[in-house]
Formats: sequence, structure tokens, C-alpha cells
Amino acid sequence: MAWFFRDPERDPAEGRLVSSADGVVQSIDVQSDGRIRVAVFMNPLNVHVNRAPIAGVAARIEHRPGGFRPAFDKDSERNERVIWTFDTEIGEVTVVQIAGAMVRRIVPYLTEGQKAEKGQRIGLIRFGSRVDVYLPPGVAPAVEVGQKVRAGATRLDRD
Repeated sequence: MAWFFRDPERDPAEGRLVSSADGVVQSIDVQSDGRIRVAVFMNPLNVHVNRAPIAGVAARIEHRPGGFRPAFDKDSERNERVIWTFDTEIGEVTVVQIAGAMVRRIVPYLTEGQKAEKGQRIGLIRFGSRVDVYLPPGVAPAVEVGQKVRAGATRLDRD
């Protein structure tokens, strides 16, 4: 249990946006509104403390109850989640923490209106789960499907 709840110090990577989660990039999808979703699957061995991908204000934090399907499963779209909307210098950036099959708790560390620095801890998902970061229109990802990433330490955006 001590290994699971570890929380290492990290220096933010260069670039505008960093990964919010440790894990493997599961998918990169262009959304109908022009944003790009970068989905990172976290297995039980990954660090589960999530971080702000960019400096900004947590303008909205929404908890949505739901099921607990495996986070890599397509049905996980109905899982419990916390949706973070950050107002940033490059526009709105959304982070979605999605509970997985064994998870029963997402623990936010910030409240609405609080400012977060790039790479700052924003919350914890207990056990296996997924974190999606929605890049604003016009921001290209610097990661690819299958790539291992580290929260706060892997750059998400390309110049």
C-alpha cells in the first residue's frame, strides 16, 4: 500500500503543457470541437497523484457519479469521474479523472477558484484508472499512443 500511495517530487517539463498522469498513452483523439483528447491509462503500479497540465485557475470542478468499469474499456465513458476546467493563458484546458474497476474514490486537492501552477498536484485516483487531457484547438500533441508518460515530467504539446 505504501508503494501505491507514493508521491514523488517532480520538476515540470519544458513546454506549455505537461502530462497530468503517469502511465501509457492509450489514445489520442480529435474531438468535434477541435480539441485533442490525450488519454493516459494508469495501472496499479503507476503513481496515482495527478497534476495540473498547465498554470491556470480551476474554474470548474465537477464530480459525476457512475460505474466502475475497467478504465481501458470503452464502457468506462460511464464511469465515475471528476472533470476539471482550467482557465489558462492559452484558453480552456480540461482534465478528466476517470475511476477504474477497482477504484472507489477520486480525491480532489483543489477547490473551484484556486490557482494551480503547471505540474502542481490536483488530486489522487485510488488504484487503476485513466486521466484524459483535452488540448485546446490548435495545440498539437508531442506524445504518441503507447508512449510511457510521467505526471508533470512529460511534455504534452508540440511547438
